[in-house]
Amino acid sequence: MKLIKHQRTKAAIVWLREEIAAQGRRYRSIVTEQEALSPKRDRWVAEFLERIQTRGYHVHFDQLRKIPASEIPVRPKRKFRVVF
Repeated sequence: MKLIKHQRTKAAIVWLREEIAAQGRRYRSIVTEQEALSPKRDRWVAEFLERIQTRGYHVHFDQLRKIPASEIPVRPKRKFRVVF
């Protein structure tokens, strides 16, 4: 397989390094925001699980189905993972 040979200019290399550094900073700031939100997120999940066990959710139009505790999945031991 033949590849096209190309050379990056020094300006392009500098720009790429700056962009990679900026993306790393943005990623770290997003991760710290998500970790700070973790206690609230845990509370939201707990409230949701309680709500679907007591009130239920709409299966069809006006039909509600309550979820028994046996159908609620066990929370994993790892951190809550947020995909962004």
